[in-house]
Amino acid sequence: MELNNLKPAEGSVKNSGKVVGRGQGSGKGGTATRGHKGAKSRSGYSKKLGFEGGQMPLQRRVPKFGFKNINRKEYTGINLGKLQELVDSGKIKDSVTLETLIANRLAGKNDLVKILGDGELKASLEITVHKFTASAKAAIEAAGGKAIFL
Repeated sequence: MELNNLKPAEGSVKNSGKVVGRGQGSGKGGTATRGHKGAKSRSGYSKKLGFEGGQMPLQRRVPKFGFKNINRKEYTGINLGKLQELVDSGKIKDSVTLETLIANRLAGKNDLVKILGDGELKASLEITVHKFTASAKAAIEAAGGKAIFL
């Protein structure tokens, strides 16, 4: 090791190149590599989200229509036929709760669940969920089960 081949440890030197804006003698003074005039040369400049260089931005070019109700409640629909399939496969016996539906991947843990009347239910089940359609409730009670609201 000699003075002409000394190097700093790997990863210890972080600054690369010249420091800008420290006077004319540095070679990067004056405009400090920002060029002359324009928004990008000013201090405090930050490009607006979606800015397209003065061209009409996409979010303003595309037409807007409709209405999104922020208070809308989305329900995950589960048909009676699907519940009958679970009974036939032996995954559920006599009661269906939100936990059973989550375990069988029919609903997520934060989902609101609604039982729909499509399909045929032969088993007598005690079903506890958030909502039922009128036809589903009638079919459950006709099969000798109970429809319990959460």
